[in-house]
Amino acid sequence: MYHKILVPVDLSHLDKMPKALNTAIDMAKHYNATLCYVTVTNSTPGAAAHNPDELRAKMKEFAEEQGNAHGIKTDAEVLESVDTAVELDDKLLEAIKDTGADLVIMASHPPGIGDKLHLLRSNGANIVKHSDISVFVVR
Repeated sequence: MYHKILVPVDLSHLDKMPKALNTAIDMAKHYNATLCYVTVTNSTPGAAAHNPDELRAKMKEFAEEQGNAHGIKTDAEVLESVDTAVELDDKLLEAIKDTGADLVIMASHPPGIGDKLHLLRSNGANIVKHSDISVFVVR
């Protein structure tokens, strides 16, 4: 049913997304699908890496480790953005098309006061609205 599953990740926050990562691994095993881990970055140093090239190497290593540990096929993509806060959803939608993904599995941010006051927007909801493929948001 699914052949390529896109999984947005932030290497500096892996501790906050174990349920989403495990769900993606389970689905990949069940459907014998490839997991494509994707992240969006800009050129400034961040918590995960000092530059996009270093992040590419870390993402590749992360994907290979996941593949070897769980017996699944994996890929890794790093997309560059001028402003990740503004362009994140558009970059993820671009990645869906470019990779040929037929499912997205992504972590939800923990609900908080910002949601109740409608100050925060939902990346998952935006991907659902603007994509033709299924999106599984894991809380």
